[in-house]
Amino acid sequence: MTEGKEHNEDDHVVFIGSKPFMNYVTGVVMQFTTQGADEVVIKGRGKFITRCVDVAEVVGKRFLDGQVALKDVKLDSEEFENKEGKRIRVSTIEITLKKK
Repeated sequence: MTEGKEHNEDDHVVFIGSKPFMNYVTGVVMQFTTQGADEVVIKGRGKFITRCVDVAEVVGKRFLDGQVALKDVKLDSEEFENKEGKRIRVSTIEITLKKK
């Protein structure tokens, strides 16, 4: 997964990385409010999993309270080769929020 936002008409996804926290909250809120998304998927891996959960909570409880609900949470892991050439596995999370 790469840092930043990616979307097409059917797939509204926000990838969580090291940018300022509110950038991600704003990104998710904008998908619902200005882009008319019915669902937004928030994805994170490794050390960004907790930040992913925090973004979903802040969006759902502060910014769009009563307007969005948790639809699904998927936990998984990915294996890849690090800079030293060693195979490592990292946990991933996908949180799907939907309009009420």
